[in-house]
Amino acid sequence: MNAASLIDRLGRIGSALPALVAGLPSEDARWKPASGAWSVLEIMRHMLDEETFDFRVRLRLTLEAPSQPWPPTNPERWAIDRAYNDDPRGLNSVAQAFADARRESVAWLRSLRNPDWNSAHHHAKHGPLHAGMLLASWAAHDALHVRQIAKRMFELASRDAPEYSTRYAGEWTT
Repeated sequence: MNAASLIDRLGRIGSALPALVAGLPSEDARWKPASGAWSVLEIMRHMLDEETFDFRVRLRLTLEAPSQPWPPTNPERWAIDRAYNDDPRGLNSVAQAFADARRESVAWLRSLRNPDWNSAHHHAKHGPLHAGMLLASWAAHDALHVRQIAKRMFELASRDAPEYSTRYAGEWTT
């Protein structure tokens, strides 16, 4: 496993994501497509909560105390209970909070000396989850949400020019 590459990628996304969404007007940041998919603000709030309460916490526990129970997470429920789309801080502040939390995560990851990426936490539903799997999944999780934000931007272009097609740009494919 190339942990250094994964950690570098986490750092780059932490820096790039706030720039990607910077200046998006509040109504666009909170806009949701007819499908009900998350808004850009909801995606960023999710990423902040995952950064704070999921990946870093669970990876640390897996490396330091793999037999300890993980704190519960429920990302879908958090979006509702924590009213992600109504966050009064707004998108830029949430994106900055994510960037700050990500810098802390990357600093912690880079401070690790000879981590045992094979250390595993036994998950009741998924079986053994190795530290290396968590690190790789963390980077993959970023990519999924960057794609999700890009799709929202694509959909905003269509929303803002309803009388015109965006086909010249190309079709959105999954």
